[in-house]
Amino acid sequence: MQTKIVLADDHRLVREGLRRLLEERDDFEVVGEATTGHEAVQLAADKQPDLVLMDISMPGLSGIDATRRICKNGSTAKVLILSMHDNRSYVEEVLRAGASGYVLKDSAAADLLQAIDAVRAGDSFLSPTITQQVVDAIAHPSERPEAALASLTDREREVLAQIAEGLSSKQIAKELGVSLKTIESHRANLMDKLDIHKVSGLVRFAIRSGLVTA
Repeated sequence: MQTKIVLADDHRLVREGLRRLLEERDDFEVVGEATTGHEAVQLAADKQPDLVLMDISMPGLSGIDATRRICKNGSTAKVLILSMHDNRSYVEEVLRAGASGYVLKDSAAADLLQAIDAVRAGDSFLSPTITQQVVDAIAHPSERPEAALASLTDREREVLAQIAEGLSSKQIAKELGVSLKTIESHRANLMDKLDIHKVSGLVRFAIRSGLVTA
């Protein structure tokens, strides 16, 4: 059975390389190429592919948000993330968005083909490096939300709670009576300590750790 695939990556050379690799398989057919997240969402609706091979860093609409929209739009396409980022927070976010797998761009071609076959069969797939990070996180409780929360200073917790409540840096600075620069510094420290690099991730962490309620 033919597997119809949409390639979503803003780098032409990457798309061309992927197309050549995939079309070596008689059962793979590349039916579209997207250079932005919005194009990926539109192609998923128009072409009705079996699989979307999605980069995270896409202009206009990120690969994570594009994945979320594809899944919410009722598409039957599976989404497989192909990314250079080996950060566990990225992996957790794309899986919550509805992706079925995560492959690092420095993986061997055989790993990518194995991932596609696994996802098409209804399984999930993570690159070995990512899998090890997940195992390590389970094996080391200190990395769990409550332990990570304990590593923050009282002021960092206060700033995190207000970020989670939806306040802007300017509003937080006014609320706490400090400079905007100080708040931006606390925000940067939070992202560095927690290894979370988006406000939405900080909000989810604050809820999971019990600092605020949903």
